[in-house]
Amino acid sequence: MRLRRGPLVVGLLLAAVVASVWRLDLVGAVAGSSGGLDELLAFLARFAAPDLSGGFLRQVGQGTVETLAISLIGTLLAIVVGGALALPASGRAGPAGKRLARFTLNALRSVPELVWATLTVLAAGLGPFAGTLALGLHTTGVLGRLYAEALENAPPAPEAALRGAGAAAIPAFLYGTLPNVMPQWVAYALYRWEMNIRMAAILGFVGAGGLGAQLYYALSLFQEAQAATVILAMLLLSLVVDALSQTLRRRLVV
Repeated sequence: MRLRRGPLVVGLLLAAVVASVWRLDLVGAVAGSSGGLDELLAFLARFAAPDLSGGFLRQVGQGTVETLAISLIGTLLAIVVGGALALPASGRAGPAGKRLARFTLNALRSVPELVWATLTVLAAGLGPFAGTLALGLHTTGVLGRLYAEALENAPPAPEAALRGAGAAAIPAFLYGTLPNVMPQWVAYALYRWEMNIRMAAILGFVGAGGLGAQLYYALSLFQEAQAATVILAMLLLSLVVDALSQTLRRRLVV
């Protein structure tokens, strides 16, 4: 039966690909842009000589620190609020509390970071504060849902044993359940911090500060050399944070 379904599934996928290419007119777009290949190569060549002047490198350094701070504070806010919402979302506040908490988490994470950034820029003004709020709101929805699922899958026996021995609800949770889920919580938080580093750089395009704002400014003025420097700073920051996160996960989770 599976052998019979295989060609059908492949045929449906090919039909979907062909329909997508036709709907988006990709063939015509490629054919129409073939004459601009030289211009594209010339444009990319202007990025080959980054601006390494001392004054601009200091500006990029400030933007790098700002981007790092936005991602770190936004992730920390999400850890605190997401952890608090994960408790009722895992069923510890009854069915009504679980539905309300899960609805809140779903609403927070269903709105992309760029949309949150646009809203927070309008509400709080341009700058890193808006970017921090945007990352915190979206990441709260993501981490809260992951934390709640970890709590639901945690073995209930340790907490039940402590409750049976006369421990109160909070100490039983802190010593019975939380140690079992903490490695997962730490891994989820570090992974989201890695993602928020990249997103914090992008949020600058809507006025949320950091390297993204510098890149948007450079591209708007056709300053390809300065834009190349900012892009290299983004790449270097991502590599450093990825390495740091992996090291922390190995030491804290294992």
